[in-house]
Amino acid sequence: MRFKTVIGLEIHVQLSTKTKAFCGCTADVFEMPANTAICPVCTGQPGALPIVNAEMVDYAIKLALALNCKVNEYSRFDRKNYFYPDLPKGYQISQYFYPLAVGGHLDIDVDGTTKRVRIRRLHLEEDAGKLMHEGDSITQARYSLVDMNRCGVPLVEIVTEPDLSSPREARIFTEKLRSILRYLKISSGDMEKGALRCDANISIVDLERNVSSNRVEVKNMNSFKFIEKALEYEEQRIRDALMKGENVEKETRGWDLSTKTTVSMRGKEEESDYRYFPEPDIPPILVSKERIEKLRLELPELPDQKKQRFAQEYGLPEYDASVLTADESIANFFEACVRLSGKPKETSNWIMTEMLREMKEFESEELKIKPEHIAELIRLVDRGEISIKTAKEIFPEMFRTGKMPSQIVEERGLKQLSDEHVIVEIARKVLEENPHVVSQYRSGKTNVISFFVGQVMKQTKGTANPKLVNDVLRRLLEG
Repeated sequence: MRFKTVIGLEIHVQLSTKTKAFCGCTADVFEMPANTAICPVCTGQPGALPIVNAEMVDYAIKLALALNCKVNEYSRFDRKNYFYPDLPKGYQISQYFYPLAVGGHLDIDVDGTTKRVRIRRLHLEEDAGKLMHEGDSITQARYSLVDMNRCGVPLVEIVTEPDLSSPREARIFTEKLRSILRYLKISSGDMEKGALRCDANISIVDLERNVSSNRVEVKNMNSFKFIEKALEYEEQRIRDALMKGENVEKETRGWDLSTKTTVSMRGKEEESDYRYFPEPDIPPILVSKERIEKLRLELPELPDQKKQRFAQEYGLPEYDASVLTADESIANFFEACVRLSGKPKETSNWIMTEMLREMKEFESEELKIKPEHIAELIRLVDRGEISIKTAKEIFPEMFRTGKMPSQIVEERGLKQLSDEHVIVEIARKVLEENPHVVSQYRSGKTNVISFFVGQVMKQTKGTANPKLVNDVLRRLLEG
């Protein structure tokens, strides 16, 4: 390989606290009318003083512990100075010199191997407002508008080391991070709602010439798919420039969904551009060892721990355990099903194939399918009352209507025919009507039995027990 890709991520997580970082305004502002969740503190009015949200600090500590970080007993807020219409104070309250936590890591699975991605720092800060410009599809504004609702919403920023070596790894990392956030119940992690925002720094090393490109920052990626696509585009753009001997500008670029390309936004800022200095209105955050350990004990079973337990306790393959534990609600659904069915692998198969596909195609706020549905479906198949084919056929209706599988089978007349006498009579008739195929079977072409099976299934409208049909036909043909 001539080129080596180097990627580091800066991820902002919106914490789902009840109130904002430094005031009493609600932090749940996503669907609120513009400029209705604001006060003198979050809009930077003269004389207004910030007060630290304790819940925000606890949430951030839990995340730091889940990401194997060292939580600092002393941390402090700073002012990050820059001027933009959606930043009413002219600075953002952040942590620069003394962050809340440092030195963590998150392990990701890439093609059957585990890769460790180091986390440089995790710190707290407040969100800025939101600008809507001329031509915006929602407001149809003829000039720029600003919504200050988001000002002061609490954020955690996670900065990784440049340990990622492909766009796919960047996507896998952010997907796993969102899973952890949801397990901790400290953020929705919804990228489309801005609760999880990812900026990526990418550079390419030309190993033949032993030169590295400048680092380019890519922004505006609002889905896991677009993280991967934007970085793939940028990876190829930089490689092409290196091949031609061209200079790669050190800049910030945005992902343009309409053209599926990255576009230049501005020159890359340096840390010195922000003129950080200590926030004089907020005292340092002092976290005792006792408080850290108390929060550690409150951590739930996280995805990696649950995955390991599923493999050991239920005998599941690693892939199954990984898929089932990526989402806590799916993991809990699986365990509830197994308690009823006693069949871990069969339950896993139904959830991973049929249920997850239906969930993707038929989005709903509340699932109508319950663990009882999966458990009864497995029992019907095990008892031979319906075939696997029939079970798959009724699954979409069961998922979308909430009807029990036995009810659907009854209503649609799909109960499996397992009466041997009836199947023998139908099989004899099929053989009598096809003597030339019988001769082929008896002369050694035994694979033609599939023809007879198909005819019997056709006669029974697909309800005959396939195993029993095969057994009966072989007995009649070889008798």
